[in-house]
Parts: sequence; C-alpha cells; structure tokens
Amino acid sequence: MAFALPLLVWWGYKEVKSQFVQPQAVVVLGGSTKYLEREKFTADFARKHPDLPIWISGGSPPRYTQKVFAKAGVDPHRLHMDYEAVDTVTNFTTLVDDLQARGIKSVYLITSDFHMRRASIIGEIVLGSRGIEFKAVSVPSAKPSEPIEKSVRDGARAILWVATGYTGADDGKR
Repeated sequence: MAFALPLLVWWGYKEVKSQFVQPQAVVVLGGSTKYLEREKFTADFARKHPDLPIWISGGSPPRYTQKVFAKAGVDPHRLHMDYEAVDTVTNFTTLVDDLQARGIKSVYLITSDFHMRRASIIGEIVLGSRGIEFKAVSVPSAKPSEPIEKSVRDGARAILWVATGYTGADDGKR
C-alpha cells in the first residue's frame, strides 16, 4: 500500500492538471490502411479544432491520408506527415524533438481505443521527457485492448530511448 499511495497521488495530480491544459497540436498515431478510421476520426476532430496543426505518424499511405483530410475540408498546410516510425515507440521518438523545437507543450493524442493504454504509457515517457503533456482521445473500435505485456515491453523501450537514444526497434534507428 505504501508504494501505491504515491502512485495514486501522482496519477490524480496528472488527471487534474490535464483538465487545465489547452493542447497546441494534434498527434495521431496513424494505422495501416485497414485502420483508416484513425485518420477519418482525426479529420473530423481537426474541423472542430481549426487552429491546431496536425502531426500524423505512420499510418495509411500519404495519398489516402491527404484524401481523407481534403474531403473533410482540412487545410493541407496543417498536416505534418511523418513516415519514419516503424512501431508505436518510434511514432513518438521521431516526432518529439520537432514538437519541442516548435514550443509545443501539450497535444491531443489520438489513436484507437484498443491501442490507447500502450500509447499513453509511451507518451508519458517520451513526450514527458521533453515536458510535453497530452490529452488522450480514443477512436472507438470493436477490438479488445492489447495485452498488457505489449505496454510493459514498449514502456521499457521508451525508458531505454530516454536513457540512451536507442529505441530497440528492429531497424536500429531512433
């Protein structure tokens, strides 16, 4: 119980603080073409937040993504598409320095609901290492949550990146 109390206090503090933070950008962890609903959801979300730039990490081929946002009437100049990532950890590590360099301190993080636990753990570590907070926005799906083991593994990889700059990704990059 002694260990759990500080963790609960920290979690509560983060939850309360997030209610007062106004995100300055949108970050979407794009899915494959079969998960195009992430991009569609984000395009609709972007229409409701017309002043926010949008970072898309990975996901559907650029032409599909651009079509989705164009169809929704989103200015293409708001889109920053990054296809360097090879997995969820590198979704964050390939973007975080650019976000920090632009002075962004808070983002909306959009991904599928089944993927949000893992994305949130990695985001807390990688974005948090640069002082960037996030508000999670889940895209509804019918899929069950990913196994906790994936979250633990990738949380460890995110810590490795913070400590060494190495993600443990198969390609050996950031």
